[in-house]
Amino acid sequence: MMNEAPDDDAHDIHEPRLWQDKGWTARVIKNNDDDGWAVEMVRRGEPEPALVGPWTMGRDKKNPKPLDTAAFNTLVKTASEVVRRHEQHLHARLHKQFEVDTAGGRVTVTLDIVPDDDDPHAWLAAVDAFGAELASQRVAPTFKLSAALAAAWVEGNFARSG
Repeated sequence: MMNEAPDDDAHDIHEPRLWQDKGWTARVIKNNDDDGWAVEMVRRGEPEPALVGPWTMGRDKKNPKPLDTAAFNTLVKTASEVVRRHEQHLHARLHKQFEVDTAGGRVTVTLDIVPDDDDPHAWLAAVDAFGAELASQRVAPTFKLSAALAAAWVEGNFARSG
């Protein structure tokens, strides 16, 4: 018999207004903005919902339609996409990269912002075409990297910036 990881199925809940499965919790809640209902999707371990949206009324036009497998799977797919887009946006906001062609080959210059509450900063770095680090320096988190600045930094032999 194979050794298996602990099964999370013991924590699954499948109720008309609460569905917990696949690392997600769907909760049908009263919509405070009107007389209708909403559904919120929370990823396990996260304090805030990844998605909140309107929920369909049931046949009695008073109570919410109960959650079911198909609806839950659609909600998981939609909430996962929202999380993925948010993570991509955050990465794009915190990471910039430019390529600089030099006589010695292509150099990749990156800026990675570290949004630390106590000590926000950024790292400006350069690597060669083989991934070997050529330079790295701490800069202000407000440092604005552009193609021109990246080229000037490489051409200036990585002189201290910003």
